[in-house]
Amino acid sequence: MRKELLNLLRVNCRLKNEELAAMLAVSTQDVEREIAALEEQNIIMGYSAVINEEKFDKNAVTAHIELKVSPQMENGYAAVAKKVGQFRQVESVQLMSGAYDLAVTVKGDNLREVALFVSERLAAMDGVLSTSTHFILERFKEKGVLFSSDDDDERSLTSP
Repeated sequence: MRKELLNLLRVNCRLKNEELAAMLAVSTQDVEREIAALEEQNIIMGYSAVINEEKFDKNAVTAHIELKVSPQMENGYAAVAKKVGQFRQVESVQLMSGAYDLAVTVKGDNLREVALFVSERLAAMDGVLSTSTHFILERFKEKGVLFSSDDDDERSLTSP
């Protein structure tokens, strides 16, 4: 039941416990106990909405920043990741394999704010060797939700 419950909550965390119970063919109390256990074990860490940021605030900017860092003795990458994660602009920090070490997602009110944050805060941190910033230009899908454009591109349409 646990895996199915988590999959349902990933799709729609606003489902009522009664609805989840019916979908899983279990009792409402079973769902309540399982959700409480998942929260207690920090498997469920929070609930969030998928927001079309471009429609909400046309000036807001999201960027993915690749960080190459120098791992610290005994803490590895965790100490730098923890410091990076404490900034309010930082949405996520992930340890990666490959050409860079940490993937950081940053949100800001405008391009300049994000650029200054990267150059003055992230790049200047002890342990950060280099940064590479990639700005999101348009979102097509996020957290499993496919975005549709109100003004779909009609360039490929032809007239008879």
